[in-house]
Amino acid sequence: MFKKVLIVDDIDFNDIAAVQVLEELEVPEIAFSKYCDDALLKIKKAYKDNEPYQLLISDLSFKVDHRENTLNSGEELIAVVKQLFPEIKIIAFSIEDKSYRIKSLFDKYKINGFVMKGRSSIAELKKAVEVVYEDTQNYLSPELNHILRDKTVNEIDNYDIQLMKYLSKGVAQENMEATFKEAGITPNSKSTIEKRINKLKIYFKANNTTHLVAIAKDLGLV
Repeated sequence: MFKKVLIVDDIDFNDIAAVQVLEELEVPEIAFSKYCDDALLKIKKAYKDNEPYQLLISDLSFKVDHRENTLNSGEELIAVVKQLFPEIKIIAFSIEDKSYRIKSLFDKYKINGFVMKGRSSIAELKKAVEVVYEDTQNYLSPELNHILRDKTVNEIDNYDIQLMKYLSKGVAQENMEATFKEAGITPNSKSTIEKRINKLKIYFKANNTTHLVAIAKDLGLV
């Protein structure tokens, strides 16, 4: 079993649940952090001292308070940790239920497990830690298994997401070419953007771009 684990969560109750799981699994060293910046410093120091953390359990959302931070979300923390220390195992422990965001954590950041907070989260977190330690497969809460089979999530690429994000921010279709060129996004021709938006409207059965954005938000794509 893991010997050294870091829990990052700004809610004490969630820390207690995670600690209960780790103590049942007889993990000897458990550390905590309520801020992502602090968590990264702990991880860096542990590696410098040649006593690295083997597992990171992190929430995704953190409430903003009086303190200024460089990293303001678990996703930002995960991205940096995976870049600097790719060998560390990571389990996201969150109330997040948006398909695209969860799948991107596995695809983009190569996390090892995702546990959705809820009635059975303690049992699930324990199972997740065991599965991740065995290193034979990733773990995803059973009620979210449909995400891996979600045709929409699998067929929409990053270009589509960027396009819908700009639409959701109020950028009109006729202004998208200039916006994409300014942002360095390619392809950015007017005809390509028009074809892609039409494809998305057909795919999601949207009546117009406003309807398309609403559907994308419901699916957690933007």
